Amino acid sequence: MAADEGTVRVDSWIWSVRLTKTRSMAAAACRAGHVRVNGERAKPAQTVRSGDEVRLRGEGAERIVIVSRIVRKRVGAPIAAECFVDNSPPPPAREDILAIGRRDRGTGRPTKRDRREMERLRDIDV
Repeated sequence: MAADEGTVRVDSWIWSVRLTKTRSMAAAACRAGHVRVNGERAKPAQTVRSGDEVRLRGEGAERIVIVSRIVRKRVGAPIAAECFVDNSPPPPAREDILAIGRRDRGTGRPTKRDRREMERLRDIDV
């Protein structure tokens, strides 16, 4: 096990505890500004230590985790779950997600009439 009290790069830690699929995805998220450490925007080489708060925005949700253990190498899922405390808000209800109007695949671009109807529906729901 690669447990080590000290510091490690934020992109490496995010990948090691399985918050992203690859390390390059973790580094890209950092460069894009989707990762914050203790409220500050993080670059890939920024270090994290135990007790830091890491916020990762992606896939329509934000993950808020507190670092409880530092790992340098990718570990299994049960061990990875012990390396952080997840304080993420619960995902929205499935009914709320499905309530958003979506056009059927292959129907093409909306006409002006369709757009007006969609706008009218949005105004009623708000």
